[in-house]
Amino acid sequence: MAKIFLIGYMGSGKSTAGKRLATKLKSEFIDLDEFIEGECGQTIPGIFEEKGEAEFRAIEHNALKKLIAKENTVIACGGGTPCYYGNMELMNNNGITVYIKMSADALTSRLMNSRNKRPLLEDKTEEELRQFIAEHLEKREDFYHQAHYTVKGKDLDIDELVRFVSKV
Repeated sequence: MAKIFLIGYMGSGKSTAGKRLATKLKSEFIDLDEFIEGECGQTIPGIFEEKGEAEFRAIEHNALKKLIAKENTVIACGGGTPCYYGNMELMNNNGITVYIKMSADALTSRLMNSRNKRPLLEDKTEEELRQFIAEHLEKREDFYHQAHYTVKGKDLDIDELVRFVSKV
């Protein structure tokens, strides 16, 4: 089986879906952010704070290139991963990309309680968060829509996703 890259906005359920999908497909699951934290010995918020977003995106790109070599894996990517350094093309050329799509309102509901764990969302009110997500999502969707497949993130049926990617 090929590599499967799950993409979508933060909070869309990539890691949760990825773990379940990998189990059903008898594949290895890798969360790109956790892989980066392990490689750097530092949290994602720590990397952002110490090195800034530009340096984080370079680290992320290099981590993705390392993971491309692995076979039989489901990789949950960070929300911004597809948008930098030609990562979307890299993923499309080396596996199956699946965009887990959710509305800005649904994402706001999911992300309200985890704002402080996510560097781009800290200290925003609910309305600021909704506006930020809507604007960010609009910018990123051009990249997300380059995925081979798009699935709805709300009430995602993992068995259906397994059947779907197994046909590819």
